[in-house]
Amino acid sequence: MQPQFIQAVKQLIPAERYFDDPVATLAYGTDASFYRLLPKLVLRVESEAEVVVLLKLANEYQVPLTFRAAGTSLSGQAVTDSVLLVLGENWQQREVRGLGEQIRLQPGVIGAAANQALTRFQRKIGPDPASINSCKIGGIVANNASGMCCGTAHNSFNTLSAMRLVLFDGTVLDTEDAQSVASFRQSHAALLAELAQLGQQTRDNTELCNKIRHKYRLKNTTGFSLNALTEYTDPIDILTHLMVGSEGCLGFISAVTYNTVPDYPHRASGLLVFPDVESCCRAVTVLKSAPVSAVELLDRRSLRSVENKAGLPAWVKSLSDTACALLIESTAASNSLLLQQLDHIRSVMQAFELEQQVDFSTDPGVYNQLWAIRKGTFPAVGAVRKIGTTVIIEDVTFPLEQLAEGVSRLQQLFDKYYYTEAIIFGHALEGNLHFVFTQGFDDATQVARYEAFMQEVANMVAGEFGGSLKAEHGTGRNMAPFVELEWGQQAYQLMWQLKKLLDPANILNPDVVLSHNPRLHLQNLKPLPATNPLVDKCIECGFCEPVCPSRKLTLTPRQRIVTQREISRLSHSGDDPKRLVALEQSYAYQGNDTCAACGMCSTACPVGINTGDLTRQLRARKHQRWQALAAFTARHFAAVSMMARLGLTAGRMVSALLPFWHKAMPTANYAKVKTAKQELQPIIYLAGCSGRVMAPQAESNDKRSLLQVSTDLLAKAGYQLIVPEGIDSQCCGMPFQSKGQFTAASQKQQQLQQWLLQATHNGELPVFSDTSPCSLTLQGKLDSRLNIIDSVDFLLQNVLPKLSFTKLSEPVALHLTCSANQLGHGDKLKQLLAACSDEVVVPEGISCCGFAGDKGFVLPELNASALSGLKQQVSACCQGVSTSRTCEIGLSHHAGLEYQHIVYLLDRCSN
Repeated sequence: MQPQFIQAVKQLIPAERYFDDPVATLAYGTDASFYRLLPKLVLRVESEAEVVVLLKLANEYQVPLTFRAAGTSLSGQAVTDSVLLVLGENWQQREVRGLGEQIRLQPGVIGAAANQALTRFQRKIGPDPASINSCKIGGIVANNASGMCCGTAHNSFNTLSAMRLVLFDGTVLDTEDAQSVASFRQSHAALLAELAQLGQQTRDNTELCNKIRHKYRLKNTTGFSLNALTEYTDPIDILTHLMVGSEGCLGFISAVTYNTVPDYPHRASGLLVFPDVESCCRAVTVLKSAPVSAVELLDRRSLRSVENKAGLPAWVKSLSDTACALLIESTAASNSLLLQQLDHIRSVMQAFELEQQVDFSTDPGVYNQLWAIRKGTFPAVGAVRKIGTTVIIEDVTFPLEQLAEGVSRLQQLFDKYYYTEAIIFGHALEGNLHFVFTQGFDDATQVARYEAFMQEVANMVAGEFGGSLKAEHGTGRNMAPFVELEWGQQAYQLMWQLKKLLDPANILNPDVVLSHNPRLHLQNLKPLPATNPLVDKCIECGFCEPVCPSRKLTLTPRQRIVTQREISRLSHSGDDPKRLVALEQSYAYQGNDTCAACGMCSTACPVGINTGDLTRQLRARKHQRWQALAAFTARHFAAVSMMARLGLTAGRMVSALLPFWHKAMPTANYAKVKTAKQELQPIIYLAGCSGRVMAPQAESNDKRSLLQVSTDLLAKAGYQLIVPEGIDSQCCGMPFQSKGQFTAASQKQQQLQQWLLQATHNGELPVFSDTSPCSLTLQGKLDSRLNIIDSVDFLLQNVLPKLSFTKLSEPVALHLTCSANQLGHGDKLKQLLAACSDEVVVPEGISCCGFAGDKGFVLPELNASALSGLKQQVSACCQGVSTSRTCEIGLSHHAGLEYQHIVYLLDRCSN
């Protein structure tokens, strides 16, 4: 890159959003595909104006650019060895129109968040990719992603109402703005004329036109969207629809307006197992005209991969080797209509012999479990793969009438090339099959096997069957060498004409979608070296990223694992010692220090990886010299707790001199708990150390300690909380565990176990745990005789039914802590809050608050970053609610609203 380009970029992009260091370029040089390119420069862009200038600079200095949203793409379309433009946090505007019939979205909105905005209207966006909880609108549109229920009718191409885009020369076009359209028609008349001419020529070419229409009756994302030329005559419409599925190769999508689709509230699912592939696929052709919203095919191998999952009947293990299943869903606007639809589906299926079935159920517990099992097939293969290999998911479409033969032919290819673990599943109504297999790329023999296999797949799917080599995952680098094979020379050259028209300098994501390199799909293959058994199963999908509290500040869980893999590779190989040192030094802060180790990543990870476990292990190595201090602290915990109280008192006295002190800082808790005099049902009170040490903030409306409020509330319901002697010496071990001091943590847990056994008379009395992080830490760790009940569970089961409540007139904000989330307390907390307010606000995009025990004190930037979007979302609330005292400090500070444990609100509202 020319120095003039770099200098101009530095004047435009602030240093905190300009990355050229080894960690950032490595971390962002990874998407969910099996390709790896290291960008020379990563820029986090926050406005359309910045994109406009960068496009102009790129054109001037001939620097290729690649756009990136969430990086969950599977075909290598979001990696580059040039300049990577990553969407920042300021691309999340959305506007619901009318009664939800349309929604205007910026490219940084996560797909699930768009649907959340439409929920109250019983509407949703058409595309429903499996990654919808993490992928973003920019990627959904640019890849024309679809999914299980979407089909072809509801993809982005067919539900697009309007678009705002930026062309290669920096020109902005907003098709909802009449003035913008008029100006563009004048300034780019030649471009529009050429588009119109290409469209007319294509429609006049009967053979080509018929081929295009055939290809798009199937699911198809191979190449550019040539159906824009056959379905539209206005060149503005042609242009916007060419942008759909263009993978960042024709321009930048700045906003889209979708026509939404119904999201029916009544649903049922059933699993039908057929004796063979042929009868299963014949059933699909019948179901095509039945009232079904989704039909998923699972071959015998895919069923075998999940046969031990909870919710699947035991008979799955004994199915015949030729069995093939359909998971069917039907949805309706009313229950009566749904029942009619189910009768119809059962009726048409009576003609088929079934080996087994799970009959249709309207029970959410049943159908959600069935769909969770279906979604678990891909990670099931990833979880059992050999370390060092990658898991590959391919994505093809067969004409529906040839689906059975397509499945059988794929299975024959698996056997021929020894992919014995390979499975097939897919969206049967569209003839869209995903096949998953594991592949090593560490020697030429393995690469040659993959090359030969993919060549046969391409020849069979595209050549013999006239199908699609990429149904919904995008062409990327993976299928770019096969676009001509699938489409033929005439259509292929038409795509190149469009590319040269809309990107004449070839600066927009070059080699993606179209490439002159026939071996592109075999180059820049991503290494996946072993680094640690805790994370070696990571498939680098990126599903973890939206729930990570450090994602806006430093690294995400995926990026931490990517960096650790590279550190391990360099350590073992001896290659590039300087790079190794740079990575290790940078990782100390970006990867280790700023990891909250909260475990939220495990809740989104398809293979259940908790990157926090890796972080704690790395801290254990780093902090070995502090083991003696940790042991001393553990032995003198009561004294350390008293020192903490004294520190809070002293800090408050000189708070004006302490720049980090703020009004949400807690006061010291010296109060003794006052108990009711009457005889009540006894319960041992396990009070968390944070609540024992910290009282509410100085300006709190309720200055009682958490222990006192819990005692008062439970007394109303007939329970007496007993705080045994010696509580100040007790700890669940989490403060030690989070720093990698595992020995001290274990000692505290053993001490706590003995103390609780004595206090409860060997488990005769239940234990009330008031802090969700403590409850989660102790889960499964202590003597099974101890009945430790988290406060949320106890309040819902034993307190709520016994009290009456007066509701507040204002909304209440709920923060679901990472530990409460992992305990499954989300709905339970909402049930508790429903007794106190008719409006509960759960801020979007905030999972873990990032306070992480004491990190909110020592690394306040992590807490600030994690809660950067909080204040505006809770501004109308009268109170915030949580289940962790330390979390409440940061929440109160960054929300400008006091957060307290839920017992405060329940006590306030209960009679």
